[in-house]
Amino acid sequence: MELSDILNIVLMQGFAGLSLFSVLLLMGLGLAIIFGQMGVINMAHGEFMTIGAYTIYMFSTLVEAYAPNLMAVYFPMAILIAFCLAFAAGWLVEWALIRHLYKRPLDTLLATWGVSLAIQQLFRSFIGPKEVSPTLPDWLMGSWSPSPGLDIPINGLFVLALTTVVTGLVMLALYKSRWGLRVRATVSNRIMANAVGINTRRTDRLTFAIGCGVAGVAGAAFTTIGSTGPTSGSLYIVDAFLVVTFGGAASLLGTVASAFGIAQIQSITEFFMTGSMAKVLTLSLIVVILMIRPQGLFVSKVRR
Repeated sequence: MELSDILNIVLMQGFAGLSLFSVLLLMGLGLAIIFGQMGVINMAHGEFMTIGAYTIYMFSTLVEAYAPNLMAVYFPMAILIAFCLAFAAGWLVEWALIRHLYKRPLDTLLATWGVSLAIQQLFRSFIGPKEVSPTLPDWLMGSWSPSPGLDIPINGLFVLALTTVVTGLVMLALYKSRWGLRVRATVSNRIMANAVGINTRRTDRLTFAIGCGVAGVAGAAFTTIGSTGPTSGSLYIVDAFLVVTFGGAASLLGTVASAFGIAQIQSITEFFMTGSMAKVLTLSLIVVILMIRPQGLFVSKVRR
C-alpha cells in the first residue's frame, strides 16, 4: 500500500469522525445547556434526539406518498419541525416533572430515566420496534472526490454545515440575546437574578426546551448517517455526557473541543482495531485526562 493510499484512508476516517463529531456536538450542546447551565441530569436527552430522527422519517414517508414533487426540498423544512417538536416535548417535560426536582440531581436522574423508558415504549407502540430510515433527497446522496482515491460523502458535508450553523446560533443566542443574558444571570446568582426581576422559572423552562430542541436537530442529522430505532438515542447518551463532562460542564467551547477530540480518536482508531477496542481506548484516555484535570478541559469562571 502506497503512502498516498494510507493518507487517503486516514483522511476518509477523519471525515467519518467529523460526521460522528457533528452528532456528538449537537447532542452535547443541548446537554451542556441543560446539564451545564441548569444542573439537571437529563437521562431522556437521547429520546429527544430520537424524536427528531423519527420526525424526519415520518415527514419523508408522508412527502413520498402524497407530495413526491417536494422530495428535493422537504429535508430542511423537516429539520425545523424536528426542532419544534423536540422543543415542545421538552417544554412539556419541564413543566410536568423537572420544575419540581431542581437542586435534587439524583431525583432528576431517576425521573428522566423513567421518562426515557416511557418514551421508548411509546416509539415501539406507535411506530414499531424495527429500525427505519428516511428517503433522503438526491442532493444528499453521492460523494465529492477532491483527489483520486479520496471520496467524501455529501451527506457528511451537509451535517457538518448544519452543525456549524446550529453551534453558531446557540453561541450567538447565549451571549448576545436577552434569553442568554437571563440564563447567565441565573447561573451566576439565582437569588440576585430573581431580585432584579428575571423570571428564573420561565428561563429554566425555556432553556430546557431549547436544549431538547437542539437534541431534535441532532436526531435529524443522525438520519443521514444511520437508521433509527426506539433505542437509538440511548446509545448516544453516555457519549454525550462524556463530551460535556470532558469539555467542562458549563463551557460550550469545551463541548466543541471535546466532541471533536472524542470523535476523531474513536473514528481513526476504529480503522486499526475493532470498534469495541477503539471505544475502550477512547474511554481510557478520557479517564486518564479527567484524573489529571477533573474540572474538564475548559472551566467556566462563574461565581456561585
